[in-house]
Amino acid sequence: MESSARPDDPAQASVVTLHVNGVARTVALDHRTTVLDALREGLGITGPKKGCDQGQCGACTVLVDGRRVLSCLLPAVAYDGARIVTVEGLAGDRGAHPLQEAFVARDALQCGYCTPGQLCSAAGLLAEAREGHPSLVTRGTGGPVELTAEEIRERMSGNICRCGAYPGIVAAIEDVAS
Repeated sequence: MESSARPDDPAQASVVTLHVNGVARTVALDHRTTVLDALREGLGITGPKKGCDQGQCGACTVLVDGRRVLSCLLPAVAYDGARIVTVEGLAGDRGAHPLQEAFVARDALQCGYCTPGQLCSAAGLLAEAREGHPSLVTRGTGGPVELTAEEIRERMSGNICRCGAYPGIVAAIEDVAS
């Protein structure tokens, strides 16, 4: 069993198993620990970043049970047994994920701090669109959603890039969606 920072009060300790990037990982943590802190501090997975720690920037975005979420807002104890995919596990055994390749090809990253969250969010939005989940700008109903530039911008609006790589990010997602 791995452990994160031990809580001062043993009554606040919890043992949680998270299936991270296909591997079951058990960690002892304070019951107030977020999924982000469990990943970074308890398990040494540094892809998800702590940007604002308030759910405003999207740097901590990961996929939980196939859905994109802001891991800085999730109490880890509530996700015991969950399947979590971080940027490190996005490609699986395939080498680079098509989104990772497209981000490089389209120069969709600069400093790289937001990139892991951007990539996980983009993977999540591709799945949402395939499943027909509408956004505020979706036209039509039923079936897969066409990912126009407007649709992608709306769906990625929760992920901030301080460097301004947005045109490349949208183009990379369009490449993979087509």
